[in-house]
Amino acid sequence: MNENKNDLIKMIQLNYTKLSKGQKLIAEYITSDYDKAAFMTAAKLGDTVGVSESTVVRFANALGFSGYPSLQESLQELIKNKLTTVQRLGMEDFSDKKNLIKQVVRTDINNMKDTLENLDNEIFYKIIDEISNAKRVYILGLRSSTALAGYLGFYLSFILENVKVVSFGMSDIFEQLLKVSEDDVVIGISYPRYSKKTLDALKYVKEQGSTIVGISDGNLSPVSKMSDYNLEVKSNMISFVDSLVAPLSIINALIIGVGIKNHDDVSTYLSQLENLWREYDIYDEE
Repeated sequence: MNENKNDLIKMIQLNYTKLSKGQKLIAEYITSDYDKAAFMTAAKLGDTVGVSESTVVRFANALGFSGYPSLQESLQELIKNKLTTVQRLGMEDFSDKKNLIKQVVRTDINNMKDTLENLDNEIFYKIIDEISNAKRVYILGLRSSTALAGYLGFYLSFILENVKVVSFGMSDIFEQLLKVSEDDVVIGISYPRYSKKTLDALKYVKEQGSTIVGISDGNLSPVSKMSDYNLEVKSNMISFVDSLVAPLSIINALIIGVGIKNHDDVSTYLSQLENLWREYDIYDEE
């Protein structure tokens, strides 16, 4: 069933006659307002339709889910790439404005927890090996992911010789990827709403035989479906702003992992850089 999350509404409709009276109220609300329901807790959804929290949980079980969190995740997968920034803004629930900062930080903490729970340690270290052994490493992240791509490229360039951040500029994205080959690794970073340009570029490098490392929000994202290795890193939104805290943390771990694997080269390179920075007075050291 998890492979058919986009058929969730149809699933609800097919099971409607088997549901209890209270469960039917939930089904009707989700079917008509699934964009709102996707980000409600079980208690909030129950209050909205006039049933108990336990009825919401039983509704999720009746559809074959292990619990409400699994149903909620399916709802979020269904809508998150379709929401405009205006619609995201409309989903905000900041009634307790005095605790706004706590609400935002808690969301980021939950993203971190969910990411750690789903992290495949073996895949993580395979990715470090692939990056370290690649002839060239291309990093592709557009729109809000541009900041993540630039950060990763900045530090990987301290460790590896041939790192290229692919971005909008004088050259088209495809021109920058023209020489990509099967000896290269392409790291694709993308979050909802997924950049079509990113997906088109990843499709191109896949056709060239390059190894693709995907950093995205779930195994059902279009990036992960094209990737040879995928890091599932959560970025559940609380507003029109994308949450990049968990992705940045995993990127930090990747940089450190590649640095440890290439320790001697990094030590030599950084020593040279420190001398250069000192000679040209790059940093304020007063």
